[in-house]
Amino acid sequence: MKVKVPRGCQLMETAVAAAPAWGFFSSFLLLAFGTLVAALLGAAHRLGLFYQLMHKVDTASTRHGGENVAAVLKAHGVRFLFTLVGGHISPLLVACEKLGIRVVDTRHEVTAVFAADAVARLTGTVGVAAVTAGPGLTNTVTAVKNAQIAQSPVLLLGGAASTLLQNRGALQAIDQIALFRPLCKFCASVRRVRDIIPTLRAAMAAAQSGTPGPVFVELPLDVLYPYFMVQKEMVPAKPPKGLMSRAVHWYLANSLANLFAGAWEPQPEGPLPLDIPQASPQQVQRCVEILSRAKKPLMLIGSQALLPPTSSDKLRVAVETLGIPCFLAGMARGLLGRNHPLHFRQNRRAALKKADVVVLAGAVCDFRLSYGRVLSRSSKIIVVNRDRKEMLINSDIFWKPQEAVQGDVGSFVVKLVEGLRGQMWASDWAEELRQADQQKEQAFREKALMPVAQHLNPVRVLQLVEDTLPDNSILVVDGGDFVGTAAYLVQPRGPLRWLDPGAFGTLGVGAGFALGAKLCRPDAEVWCLFGDGAFGYSLIEFDTFVRHKIPVMALIGNDAGWTQISREQVPSLGSNVACGLAYTDYHKAAQGLGAQGLLLSRENEDQVVKVLRDAQQWCQDGHPVVVNILIGRTDFRDGSIAM
Repeated sequence: MKVKVPRGCQLMETAVAAAPAWGFFSSFLLLAFGTLVAALLGAAHRLGLFYQLMHKVDTASTRHGGENVAAVLKAHGVRFLFTLVGGHISPLLVACEKLGIRVVDTRHEVTAVFAADAVARLTGTVGVAAVTAGPGLTNTVTAVKNAQIAQSPVLLLGGAASTLLQNRGALQAIDQIALFRPLCKFCASVRRVRDIIPTLRAAMAAAQSGTPGPVFVELPLDVLYPYFMVQKEMVPAKPPKGLMSRAVHWYLANSLANLFAGAWEPQPEGPLPLDIPQASPQQVQRCVEILSRAKKPLMLIGSQALLPPTSSDKLRVAVETLGIPCFLAGMARGLLGRNHPLHFRQNRRAALKKADVVVLAGAVCDFRLSYGRVLSRSSKIIVVNRDRKEMLINSDIFWKPQEAVQGDVGSFVVKLVEGLRGQMWASDWAEELRQADQQKEQAFREKALMPVAQHLNPVRVLQLVEDTLPDNSILVVDGGDFVGTAAYLVQPRGPLRWLDPGAFGTLGVGAGFALGAKLCRPDAEVWCLFGDGAFGYSLIEFDTFVRHKIPVMALIGNDAGWTQISREQVPSLGSNVACGLAYTDYHKAAQGLGAQGLLLSRENEDQVVKVLRDAQQWCQDGHPVVVNILIGRTDFRDGSIAM
């Protein structure tokens, strides 16, 4: 039987059936609306619309972002800015000059970074270099990597194409951040003028915290130049026509406003707190107990020990108080002055094999210690370093630490003194090391007397350099054989008076290091020991020394070849290809650049000291000097000296 349903009931049933569909649709609309609002709010945030509501754009101001850069550098005590000029970075150079920061322009960007590196090492602060975009930055890569491996706090400022022209084929535009990220502790690209100050403060702190190293900040054109110049380049002067043109015009105008909104509002410019790791009291106590039982302790002190906050004077007193025989490397050379009874310079490998406790104070088991193979398996090894990875390198293969301390090296040594005060070690251990030192010194004296067919004996020359070197000198070394020999014969007169490239073994550091050293220590005599191959990198920078009135003295061990390579290549491969140079008149080339040039050869071999004194006098009178020394080629493996 068919039952008829009333019409009202039918409508009710339809409404009930439709309710779930309508609920789903309304939820979807709500979600879509919420998503749209979130997207719009996100876009507004990215476009800086909210920020612009609260912060004004001073369209009449002639100030520029370079002034913010200079203000931060000044607040951090930066005295020198090294550069090779380029249009991308002109505003910051001009601003630094106005604030009294000395701007020193070099002839190659790599020299600018090497100079900043030297400033960092000698002052314990951040050294700063600024270079232009693209090839200007790529030219610095070797120096930045050298600073990374040497753990030097260097700030590299790099120009860049305008923010809106990145990835659009602009002049000298590359992905600079990707290039420097593997080389630097901190990399950032500033996108708004207001971000310059906080970014630079963070970069400066990162450079000095933990294990020091280089940092990179990219500064596009439009964050450095003033509003009216950026506006002229960014926003078309003609009024837009059509919807698309108006949209583009609005976008460009808004980008300009966001770029400069809040640009000149006051911000703190000074240094941020540094994060420097310290050894725990428990670690120090364990090391004290190990050393207290030692009979033949030995310390290897590396560059990291000279980092702030411990001063070199305080570290020297601590090492003397400990009374442990030591070898010094890198920036630690000269820590104890000349001929200190605790400092040993020869036969390090043999000493390490005999020691029962070895303290690696900033020294690393890389190639310089044969990856740890020079350490005796029976020795107890204490290693202290700010960088844990570096501290334990090769420890799973050739050596094993008894105690591994991640912390500041200088502070650790000072704390050892507190725990070991009054501890004495038998004098026969130091005497044993001293006798080995004296035997090696005698061998060098004998080599100095060996005849050379046509040129000067380099060992004899370097002995005379050692005798002539003044107490206020800083030694910069750049080269192979001549410099390697000098490392055994020429002693820095005090702490922070020796500059070598470090573990990267980079050729070409000489001119930049000398430039930074002389600026930091204007009263010091800067003596640069070059191989003739290495000097090729630095010759043109004598133009820099002349223009900026930087009197430094270069001594070139000129043996007319890449002898360090030739010595291995010829007997093993039977060819001297690419190893030959000439006895070039480098002194005359220096004269052509406006410096003084002197020659030492067989003709005046009895006047070596006089020529060195003359070079000193030229420097004291304000002139950079090159002394071209024609020497014979050496091979200290068998004690021979050849042409």
